Amino acid sequence: MRQFSYFSAIFLVIFIIFGYAICSASLDNIPDGSPGMPPGQEGIGNGQPPSGGTPPSGAPPGGSGGNQGTSFTLSGNFTVDGKTVSESDRSYTSDKTDTSAIYVTNKGSLSLKNPIISTTGNTSNNDASSFYGLNGAVLANNASTVKISGGSITTTGTGANGAIPTGEGTSISLDNLTITASGNGGHGVMATLGGTLTLVDVNVITSGKNGAPIATDRGSGTVTVTRGTISSSGIDSPGLYSTGVINVTDAIVKSVGTEAAVIEGINSIHLVNTSLSGGVEKTGGTMIYQSFSGDAETGTGTFTMDGGSYEPIAGPAFFVTNTDSVITLKNVKMIGTPDLLIKAAGTSRWGTQGKNGGIVIFYADNVQLTGSLETDAISSISATLKNGSTLSGAINTSAISLDETSSWNVTADSTLTSLKDSAGIVDSSITNIIGNGFTVTYDKNNADNNELEGMTFSLKNGGTLTPKSS
Repeated sequence: MRQFSYFSAIFLVIFIIFGYAICSASLDNIPDGSPGMPPGQEGIGNGQPPSGGTPPSGAPPGGSGGNQGTSFTLSGNFTVDGKTVSESDRSYTSDKTDTSAIYVTNKGSLSLKNPIISTTGNTSNNDASSFYGLNGAVLANNASTVKISGGSITTTGTGANGAIPTGEGTSISLDNLTITASGNGGHGVMATLGGTLTLVDVNVITSGKNGAPIATDRGSGTVTVTRGTISSSGIDSPGLYSTGVINVTDAIVKSVGTEAAVIEGINSIHLVNTSLSGGVEKTGGTMIYQSFSGDAETGTGTFTMDGGSYEPIAGPAFFVTNTDSVITLKNVKMIGTPDLLIKAAGTSRWGTQGKNGGIVIFYADNVQLTGSLETDAISSISATLKNGSTLSGAINTSAISLDETSSWNVTADSTLTSLKDSAGIVDSSITNIIGNGFTVTYDKNNADNNELEGMTFSLKNGGTLTPKSS
């Protein structure tokens, strides 16, 4: 009996050590918190982008999967599975957890006229909702198509996206309807994993946290918007959130208490004749960044605006961190006078400190700009003004290029990394930089400044451009 107890004790010790090792390994594999919250409000958990965090491991676009031990199954009260269906003037609802009002799958095709679609159920898995459409009011996947004309979509539950196509070859087209989502994590529309969304004359309104009205998420997606009004008022719910391609024409995008637009990674937002407004103090009106959450591939974020108007409500008009960016404004009416036009800097939130600066290439074409350009030591801004563009503001360690029709109105002592302004330099004076008595210094050791020949130049209305002392 004593011998039995001895070996039993040894077995018990081995079992405890083995179990502890397994438990520790499992904990090590759990994602380390949520990915960085894109638009910088403090105090929202660990901070997560409008679209979510780590994806459910191994979850196929059309089936079930799991995240940290949580499984889910996609389903709908009204399901079209591999069939072609057309209906008019019907209501579609769901009040159950994780259940869509409409689910179209396996190359199914659904056409609806004037539907009333509403859901009240919550999600049990926020990531599955953002990546795979769990609990979305209208969900399509596996190369299916949905067309809805007229009517409305309303969701109140958490993670309840209004309409979400997920997967290559899957598309949802909407025209002449209104979408309202009020739950946290409830986006108006979202495309993921290569899905495609087309909106014409659609009004989209969201009011919950992390619920952008127009969004893409993991695996990219393409959203095309023509006309309509896009409104958001929830924390971390920018009017436009792109981890893919978002194109907007002739629309109104208005955000209150959140960014107007956010781009993550190597993705884009392109606006034509669109009114854009919004912003918060820390991350500004438009933010371009990389969270390294896995939602977006690393690369250059591209923001283009042709025509229309832009009103940055708070913070810099553009804030860039932990990524490269190209920003182009052409024939845009700028509304308001922000202190900062562009800020490029690293933060403690995204990337490795000391290596997470912002790189900005900025083009202004026939645009009147107000606000300063500001960088930290690991960031850079290169601004080009052409075709009658003007800038009124200071420049902190950035480059500027002016054509013969453009000008810079200096509002404080400034520092240039380089100046390209051959048309404005006449002998020892510069005609299209209005100095207002301030001193602008430049780096004479930068090869881009060779044409300045280390000279000091007088500026219009007083002030000087002078080489930086060693």
